[in-house]
Amino acid sequence: MTEPLPGDPTELHLRFVYADMLSDTPHADTHPARSDNGRCRACGAGGGPRRATLRECEADHCQAYTLSDSAVGSMTFFRVHLDRGRNAYAVLADESEDLNEIAQVLLDPATGYFTDEVSELLEYSGSALLVMDRVTLREEWRGHGLGTILASEAIFRLMPGCRAVACAPGVSDLSANGLRDEAEWDRITDKITRGWERIGFRPCRGGVFVLSPTSLILEEQRSQLRRRLVELAIVWRATGA
Repeated sequence: MTEPLPGDPTELHLRFVYADMLSDTPHADTHPARSDNGRCRACGAGGGPRRATLRECEADHCQAYTLSDSAVGSMTFFRVHLDRGRNAYAVLADESEDLNEIAQVLLDPATGYFTDEVSELLEYSGSALLVMDRVTLREEWRGHGLGTILASEAIFRLMPGCRAVACAPGVSDLSANGLRDEAEWDRITDKITRGWERIGFRPCRGGVFVLSPTSLILEEQRSQLRRRLVELAIVWRATGA
């Protein structure tokens, strides 16, 4: 049985943090971790809101937003420029094994751009690639579909100028004891995959999924997911929390 949420989900807010290198080098122009790297944190308000200054909100747990505010999770995205700087395939390969696997499926090693196979799946809406690398919620906020809700909102804000959004569904938090069981691992992985498919991600190959920013599925599902957020809030209030 899923435990009730610890707070009102409609009080969550996203905090985006960007990092960008100022180095005038081809690597810096393309580098996914430094060029338009978006990291967003979902924070839950516990007491009455007290708006923070930008400096205060940069604190580790964003405590200034409310007196009892705390992070409920985090998401990490990489925005990769394919049309400038160094070969994006090589940059992703150097960055991490996860990004290397995505590069091997989507990009041509010689050009650093989308392969012909992938290009045929995508309408032109920009030249960048947005990679959803990690979506993690604290354990007490899991089991209600909030990961999909928050990710859809983040993607909607980060995808302008991108031709594709990519991810490789899987379990990123290995701390839960239940995940030691193979059947439970498979169940959770399938659940995560279904959540990403719901907002428009489609399997490419090698466990990599792609979403086209021109698809209407994300926008349609975003409306439904926002209604789901309201429903969760109604249930939370009915519990007398």
